[in-house]
Amino acid sequence: MNRGLLNGGSYMSLGQVYRGTTVPKGPNKKVKKILQLGGTARKKLEPLFNKSLSDMSEVLTEEQTLNEGKKDPEKMPTMNAEETALLSMDDIELKNIQLQFPSARRFSGDSNCTEVRVRTDRGDIVVAVQGDRSKPAIFTYHDLGLNYVCFQPFFNFVDMRALLENFCVYHVNAPGQEEGAPSLPEDYIYPTMDELANQLNYVLGHFGIKSFIGFGVGAGANILARFALNNSQKVDALALINCTSSQAGWIEWAYQKMNSRSLRSRGMTQGVLDYLMWHHFGRYPEERNHDLAQMYRMYFTRNVNPTNLSMFIDSYVRRSDLGISRDTGTIKPPVLNITGALSPHVDDTVTFNGRLQPTNSTWMKISDSGMVLEEQPGKISEAFRLFLQGEGYVAPLSPTKIVAFRRLSDGARRRPCRHSPVIRITENPISEAVVC
Repeated sequence: MNRGLLNGGSYMSLGQVYRGTTVPKGPNKKVKKILQLGGTARKKLEPLFNKSLSDMSEVLTEEQTLNEGKKDPEKMPTMNAEETALLSMDDIELKNIQLQFPSARRFSGDSNCTEVRVRTDRGDIVVAVQGDRSKPAIFTYHDLGLNYVCFQPFFNFVDMRALLENFCVYHVNAPGQEEGAPSLPEDYIYPTMDELANQLNYVLGHFGIKSFIGFGVGAGANILARFALNNSQKVDALALINCTSSQAGWIEWAYQKMNSRSLRSRGMTQGVLDYLMWHHFGRYPEERNHDLAQMYRMYFTRNVNPTNLSMFIDSYVRRSDLGISRDTGTIKPPVLNITGALSPHVDDTVTFNGRLQPTNSTWMKISDSGMVLEEQPGKISEAFRLFLQGEGYVAPLSPTKIVAFRRLSDGARRRPCRHSPVIRITENPISEAVVC
């Protein structure tokens, strides 16, 4: 009884299937290889073996093929070079080929920075000095979970190198937040935000500086704003990113208290890590820049002292309102108020901007970014340079000099910005000349 194959509701004999697909016994090994080929290669070689499979055992056996070739070479099928190469094709071993993976992004301390310990009334703090101390000073202050290393990618940006020829940068670290800092004693009372601001007076005295230009982010921006409010004669100008001028709300207070307790008891948990990423980048940073987000996640996990960070968070969440307004009194030095369009602190910067005098303040919102120093360094460096030029601290850089500094960076890629060689930023909102 013949066994059949169901096809379209009827049975067909399997003999036809076997005759059409079965390879005869004893074929050439190369023939097997040809029959296994697919696509273009098989289409080219099929005309050479278009005889019925029932006759293939007679035509393509190795002995008969050789004998016929010896008797009458003209009977051998003619093939071009490509077909000949396919017939003689053997396994190919790829040698001297190495996979190259992009190197993971990471922080790197600048060898040009010199770390100096400065004694204050609330313990020692670490200040990293970058540049010639005889030149005007720029003070930086970092945000939660970071230290001065977070400023290195920005100040090493190719456009910032030309600017820093005229300044010396002093990177101030909050107590216990520097790289490799030991855990602070359990009985140590962490300074309040006002006391952290007052520590800048000790930095000025240690280096013999009369005044400085402030550059702060987040919690550091709030500290610099407090110092400028009480010591306006010692501050020439302020560039503040994601600055908050009011006290913490209930939601922020609750989240930060939970984070502080988790850091003390269990270290850097996933909940604290997610909150820090949101605090710096806003939502979905991996979708904008996966490598950058992974670098910061790894940094928070491996390089942050949880105990010291919990104390800094406690101090920040207990901050008081700056108590400024356009009517009763505000910050006297000129202020460049910056935020990112995707940052969770946009509303805080809007509130802060409403409490500053519009004649000496500027509010900027950088598009397509949450952490503007990392995601849009070109726009921030351009705005900062124009801001300093408008206040008379920097001579306008010639296009030739800017191009020369850009050539120092290997493969520097930057979209050119529209700018005027000389501009004074004094109105609010900003001029189109600084919009990139």
